[in-house]
Amino acid sequence: MRRWEESDAEDLYRYASDPAVGLPAGWPPHQSVDESLGVIKNVFSGPEAYAVCLKSDNRAIGAIELKLKGHTDMTERDDECELGYWIGRPFWGQGLMPEAVGEMLRHAFEDMGMNKVWCGYYDGNTKSKRVQEKAGFKYQWTTEGVDVPLLHEKRTGHVNCMTRKQWIWRKLYLAAKAVQNCRKISEYVEAGGVAAAVLSASGRIYTGVCVDTCCTLGICAERNAIFHMLTNGEQEIQKVLAVMPNGKTAAPCGACRELMVQLMPQKYRDIEIMLDFEEERVVTLGELTPEWWI
Repeated sequence: MRRWEESDAEDLYRYASDPAVGLPAGWPPHQSVDESLGVIKNVFSGPEAYAVCLKSDNRAIGAIELKLKGHTDMTERDDECELGYWIGRPFWGQGLMPEAVGEMLRHAFEDMGMNKVWCGYYDGNTKSKRVQEKAGFKYQWTTEGVDVPLLHEKRTGHVNCMTRKQWIWRKLYLAAKAVQNCRKISEYVEAGGVAAAVLSASGRIYTGVCVDTCCTLGICAERNAIFHMLTNGEQEIQKVLAVMPNGKTAAPCGACRELMVQLMPQKYRDIEIMLDFEEERVVTLGELTPEWWI
């Protein structure tokens, strides 16, 4: 993704002139290269408006933007914004827009300090809906009779959003899933059925998988991730998430809780544990372990 340039006008017209691209999003197809040039100058001029390009040739194939306060009707807060996007029809179904949306969310939360990102779609725009679902946006509400000023009509609009906390937990979940790979190492050892991700005080994510043996030599995924963190010189935990073989999340076992308590005896109660990722059920280690045996 990069800033728009006037030289992108022909590429913009090539894809924005397709009715299948603009009409579902609420804007009419471009009628000429000059119109596309005007859009680059006057519409794609916001501070967070970018052309989506293929890495192979850096030519624009779509658009993506974070609309800030004063340029969106979804929020009036400085720490919130609205995400908008589209991509040319030849590039549908290739995972390019979910990739771009993921990077824009990272940019919004990490670089810009946003606490919430809003996003919406009109009824029937199933492709945009799917992109938002893949990115992890959560449904908020539906409104009938929404004005679509560029097309002079009314539609049903659906609104989703993502908070910074949801985005962080999603990063942990995806990091754990990325290393989860249940496999048989030997007739005595299996590994990877459960995977865990730990967020350290520095904001870095450490991962680990369970190792199951025919005796007591095995280790839980959570402790494996914590040892990974300790190996890299960190010792303070913020959040812990473990993914079971069925894709669900669950609480750490007693041994893993005990290790966290011993690592952070004065602060362990504040460690956040994801119990149910789908339902966003989070508890603290203090709630799971209200009384320490020592």
